[in-house]
Amino acid sequence: MINSAFSTVTADQAAPLHQEFTQVRKDSETLCAPLEIEDYGIQTIPDVSPPKWHLAHTSWFFETFLLKPFLKHYQEFDEHYAHLFNSYYEQIGTYHPRPERGLLSRPTVKQVYAYRQHVDAAMLVLLAQETLPDYPEIVRRCIIGLHHEQQHQELLLTDIKHIFSYNPLRPVYRELPISNINHTAELSWHEQPGGMYEIGADAAGQFAYDNETPRHKIYLSSFRIASRLVTNGEYLEFMHAGGYYNPAYWLSDGWKIVQTQHWQAPLYWVKQDMQWYEMTLGGVRKLDVHAPVSHVSLYEAHAYANWCNKRLPKEAEWEIVARQQPITGNLRDAGYLQPMPADLQGLAQFYGDVWEWTQSSYSPYPGYRADSGALGEYNSKFMSSQGVLRGGSCVTPQNHIRATYRNFFYPGDRWQFSGIRLAEDIT
Repeated sequence: MINSAFSTVTADQAAPLHQEFTQVRKDSETLCAPLEIEDYGIQTIPDVSPPKWHLAHTSWFFETFLLKPFLKHYQEFDEHYAHLFNSYYEQIGTYHPRPERGLLSRPTVKQVYAYRQHVDAAMLVLLAQETLPDYPEIVRRCIIGLHHEQQHQELLLTDIKHIFSYNPLRPVYRELPISNINHTAELSWHEQPGGMYEIGADAAGQFAYDNETPRHKIYLSSFRIASRLVTNGEYLEFMHAGGYYNPAYWLSDGWKIVQTQHWQAPLYWVKQDMQWYEMTLGGVRKLDVHAPVSHVSLYEAHAYANWCNKRLPKEAEWEIVARQQPITGNLRDAGYLQPMPADLQGLAQFYGDVWEWTQSSYSPYPGYRADSGALGEYNSKFMSSQGVLRGGSCVTPQNHIRATYRNFFYPGDRWQFSGIRLAEDIT
């Protein structure tokens, strides 16, 4: 059984599930439509997976956790795929080394798309069998699989950007709209009184991953949080002030990376003729100083906050303020696929644009218990040495994000659309 900490979704909510399944699966393939055949198999760093692998792995998920256990007489498309496209589930079996996904010239792209069609057809047969005793479990697992695929849709775009950035031709994934906002929204501070609060997802209702539960009480001191994200222009001030050359601002591990990897600017920034440009999914563009800074690590976010004599918000602080805001913003549905300047005064940009680093370590909430089955590995095994990010980005589907959503990456990771919102204590 799936961990009961995943929010409950009952069978009577499954009427349009086959439509949602079809749409989400189609969305993944639509995201790959601008690619040439040569783009599908490239892996630039171990953290980046080839687009072909994402398409196959998300199909493997449905095959492994739904079709094999629940669909009678289901026939695997290829028995070797269980090894090739398992990501990290130790209880399921062996898996191909992550850094070597880009070495798989076979199966071909054509075969991977045929695999998807095979899985899709079988899933629609399974979802039609509403009289099965296990149907509520089938519904729950299917919904988890759809959210899992949406996570990989986001990774598809972040990975494609990294892949294209390595090409000296700087390919254009897609022509993107350009912002017409030519100013920086005024920065103000929202004060939140201290006290006892509840954070985390409810046990029932809207879907949530198990790492968002259980809902629990937490005491917070009074704090202020910035009304918008830190901009490229503001981050340039940190750079011009020697931020990358002064160890006083940096955590020890971050300073070591700055020295050994020669960081001097956020990932994808390139300086030409005394002017900063950045690589985007729309190709190389002149840096928009009004847009949020993105592709910075937790170490860079922490150093910038130190330089400002501020700090990063705790994830509980972020959630308490964010849940008062509508879930709207520059998310994937907006079509920009690039962080955009804030166009409103007051609290803004809590959802979309960039994932916001918090100062919180990724760890279990009080009372959390991981499931004993393989799906228990989904989140719990990564609760070590990672930082929490909140709010989604410009490549996050709008129906995938929520105030309680906890994303997590290692402190040195920069290839994700990650940025900065500041906070401070009220003393």
